[in-house]
Amino acid sequence: MLTKGLDDYFIGVYNAYAFVTRFFKEAFKGPFEFREIVRQCYEVGYRSLPLITLTGFVIGIVFTKQSRPSLEVFGATSWLPSLIAIATIRALAPLVTGLITAGKVGSHIGAEIGSMKVTEQIDAMEVSATEPFRFLVVTRVIATTFMIPVLAMYCGFVGMMGSFLNIYQNEKTSFSTFIAEAFKQITFLDINTSLIKALAFGLTIGLVGTYKGYNATQGTMGVGKAANASVVLSMFLIFLEEMVIVQISNWMRDS
Repeated sequence: MLTKGLDDYFIGVYNAYAFVTRFFKEAFKGPFEFREIVRQCYEVGYRSLPLITLTGFVIGIVFTKQSRPSLEVFGATSWLPSLIAIATIRALAPLVTGLITAGKVGSHIGAEIGSMKVTEQIDAMEVSATEPFRFLVVTRVIATTFMIPVLAMYCGFVGMMGSFLNIYQNEKTSFSTFIAEAFKQITFLDINTSLIKALAFGLTIGLVGTYKGYNATQGTMGVGKAANASVVLSMFLIFLEEMVIVQISNWMRDS
C-alpha cells in the first residue's frame, strides 16, 4: 500500500513536470492564439475588477484604522502614509490579488477545462485539427501571468486611495502631502519585487488551474475536485513563493 502511494506521488510529480515543460515549449512556438489570449485577458482582468476594487479599498481603510492607535501612542501618526505604502506595495497588493484571483480565476479555469475534459470536448478538438493544449492551456496561463500584475498595481492604487480618505478624514492631510510621505520610503526594489511576486503568482494560478482541469477524471465529481484542488494548491504555492521572494528581497536590501 505504501509502495503504491509513493508510486502515485512520483508519477504525479513527473506529470506536473512534463506539463510545465510542455507549456514553456508551446508558449514560444507558433501559431499563437492571439484572439483567445485577448479574450482570456478580458476574463481574468476586467471581470475581476469589481472584487479587486472592493477588497483593495476595504483593506486600505481597515489597515489604516488598525495602525493609527499604535502610532498615536508614540505621537507618530504622521508616519501613517509611509507605513501604509510600505505594507501595501511590498506585501498586501500582490498577495491579496493573488489569493483573490486564485479563488475566483483558478477555480473557474479548473472547472472549465475539467468539464471539457470529462465530456471529451478536448478529444474532439484534437480530431478537428485544433491543438487543445495551445488553445486551452497556453492562452490561459499567459493571460493570468500578465493580468495579475496589472490587477496587483490597481489593487495597490485603490488601497492607497482608501487609506488617504481615512487619513484625510482624521488628520486633514492633503493629497499631495499624503503622496509625498507615502512614497518617501518606497524604492525601485520594492516596486520590482512586488511585480515579480505578481508575475509568479499569475503563472502559478494559470499552471495549477489548467493542470488540474486538463487531468480531471471521474465525471462531474472530477470537475468539482479539479476546481477545489486548483484553489487550494494555488494558495499554498503562493504563500511559499511569498516567503521565498521576501527572503531574497530582504537579502538584496541588506546587501
